[in-house]
Amino acid sequence: MRYEEWEPLYHEICEYFSFDPAEDERAAVIAAKLSSADSTVELVSLISGKPVTVCGNAPCLKSQVQTGGVSGVVIAADAAAGVLLTCGVRPDVIVTDLDGIDEYACDLNKSGTVMVVHAHGDNIPRVQAWVPRLCGPLILTTQARPFQNVHNFGGFSDGDRAVYMAQECGASSIHLLGFDCDDQTVTPVKKGKLIWARRLLSEIGYDC
Repeated sequence: MRYEEWEPLYHEICEYFSFDPAEDERAAVIAAKLSSADSTVELVSLISGKPVTVCGNAPCLKSQVQTGGVSGVVIAADAAAGVLLTCGVRPDVIVTDLDGIDEYACDLNKSGTVMVVHAHGDNIPRVQAWVPRLCGPLILTTQARPFQNVHNFGGFSDGDRAVYMAQECGASSIHLLGFDCDDQTVTPVKKGKLIWARRLLSEIGYDC
């Protein structure tokens, strides 16, 4: 998705949640100063022309993995990576704003799992703490205007951003697990994010 297509949606999101775009831009600049890494060529090679399973972190994820399994390239949205590991599934890619990962992420990254780390105005301390520790394949993303080695594939929360990324990288098909946009157990803020996830996924032909 070209940024010119994404920008109107982005500004709607900022208005909806009272986010400050300037803080998103500041976070992206900080991330870029922390790492010059850019593993997008490796990511495209991994995904292009292949079936992909994107795993969100809804409560249904574990049972869906246990009953149906996963196939193709496995992309985990943030804390979904931990759930997959408990099921014996190693994610090929983790898309994260860093609020749901743990030490396992560094180990996975060292052994080849691509980390797609998102910088936004609310996670600057986590970006500063985690990015220098990631020595494997790494891609930095922003929801604001992309620049240098900081990309914008589209999408807002980790799950829908992972789907947008897989589509941008040329996946032959994308299967969703662990997505539940009707989850009533979440906080009001998370409920708003699920509303937006549903809308953004519908923009590119997916339901949750």
